[in-house]
Amino acid sequence: MLGNKTLVTNGDQTDTIYELMDKQQTFEQALRTREFEPDAPNYTPRISGIMHLENGRYNYAMSILKSNNGDPSSCNRYTFAYENPTAGEGHFIHTYMGDGNPLPSFEGEPTLVGIEGDINSFTKTVWENLNEENKVSLFVRFIEIESGKYETRIVNKNGKE
Repeated sequence: MLGNKTLVTNGDQTDTIYELMDKQQTFEQALRTREFEPDAPNYTPRISGIMHLENGRYNYAMSILKSNNGDPSSCNRYTFAYENPTAGEGHFIHTYMGDGNPLPSFEGEPTLVGIEGDINSFTKTVWENLNEENKVSLFVRFIEIESGKYETRIVNKNGKE
């Protein structure tokens, strides 16, 4: 967390974003210093999210940095920003679209998802709906908008939390 902002990423770019935003750079400016993973032939995309909570309101953004159709000489950068979100709705972004060799990167806008139940039932629903062969880990955080209090769940395919 950085003040009233919550950052989530699938890699060490959390530190980069945190450090640069702490120096008054924006989420997008911080992401400009990063790229996808250099793990040919997949070039694993890097996904990031930020939620800004203030005065009982919130907004959030999600980003994906990926190679240009497997070409490591070019990084495609996409950011999706959501203002005044509707209660009970969220967005889901992931690294890959399915199996393949190389693995196909996520494409398009993050998927709209309904958020129902408590954090445990929601976490279980999301985890059980991920592709069994490709899922690695899942981070879920429920944040009470009025108070800023939060609960977190982390699920890992190896059973570690």
